[in-house]
Amino acid sequence: MYLGFVGFGEAAFELASGLKQQGLEKMTAYDPLWNVPAYNELILNRAKTAGVTIVQTPEEVLQQVNAVVVAVPADKALGVSSQLKPHLKNDTLYIDVSASNPDVKKGIAKNVQEKGGKFVDAAMMGPLPVYKHKVPILASGDGTDVFKETMQAFGMNITKVSEVPGEATAVKLIRSIYMKGIAGLYIELLEAAHEFNVETLVIDSLSETINGRTFEETMNRLVTGTALHAVRRSVELGGTIAMLDSANIDSSMSKAAKEKIEKLASLNLKDKFKGEKPEHWLQVIEAFKVTS
Repeated sequence: MYLGFVGFGEAAFELASGLKQQGLEKMTAYDPLWNVPAYNELILNRAKTAGVTIVQTPEEVLQQVNAVVVAVPADKALGVSSQLKPHLKNDTLYIDVSASNPDVKKGIAKNVQEKGGKFVDAAMMGPLPVYKHKVPILASGDGTDVFKETMQAFGMNITKVSEVPGEATAVKLIRSIYMKGIAGLYIELLEAAHEFNVETLVIDSLSETINGRTFEETMNRLVTGTALHAVRRSVELGGTIAMLDSANIDSSMSKAAKEKIEKLASLNLKDKFKGEKPEHWLQVIEAFKVTS
C-alpha cells in the first residue's frame, strides 16, 4: 500500500501518525501551505513525525500512490476533485474525508469514476487526536470494500454504510444536528441558570430526569410526549423566552425550539392519535412528512 494525502492538516497528520505506528511506511502528502512561511515548519515537522514525504504539487502525490486521502475543507472538496481529475490514474482509490454534503460527495464521485477510479465517502465519527487511525469511520461509495479490506490490515475501524456516495457523511451531518445543537442549548441553559443563581438545582433536576434512561428511551419519550402536548409546551417555552429576554440573555435556541414545536402543534396530532401518546417517534416524523 502506497498512501497519499492531499491536505496535510490535523486530520491527515493524526491518521498518518497512527498508520506509521502500524507499519505503513510508504506515505506521501501535499499541502498548499507547505511553502508559506507561517506554516512551513509546522507541516514539515508533522511530516517528519508521521514518516510522510512532502511533495510540492498534488499531481506528484497522484503519480506515486494507489490510494489518496483528500482532507480539505468541505467548501473546497468538489473543486479539488476537479483539479485532481486529469491526474487520476485508473483504479486510484480516492478517499474523501471532508464533511461536504451528500450532493457534493456525489459530484466528487462522478469526477473520480470518469477517470476509472473508485470513490470512498469516509465520515470520521470521533476525535482524531484521541483515536488517530483507529477513529471510527463510516464509509460509502463503490470503493468502500477495497478501502475496508486494505486498511483494516493496518488497524483502521471502518464500517460500510452502502455503495452510495454521501450516505456515510449524511450520518455525520445529521448527528451534528444533535451534537452541535445540544451544545448551543447547554450554553443557553447554563447562562440562564447562572444568571438566576440556580445552577445546582437545574443541573440536579435534569440529571434526575435523564440519567435513569437510555438516550433512545429519552428521545422517544420527549418526541412522542411533545406530539401530544405541543401547544402547552410551546406556550411554556414562550414564558422561558420572555424570562431570558428580560434578563438580556440570548434566547435564540429556545426561539428555534418554540418554532419547531409550534409547527408540530399545527398538525393537531392529539386528535389524530385520539388523545393517546404515540408509541414510537417514527409516527411523529411520518406525520411531519404528510404535511411537508
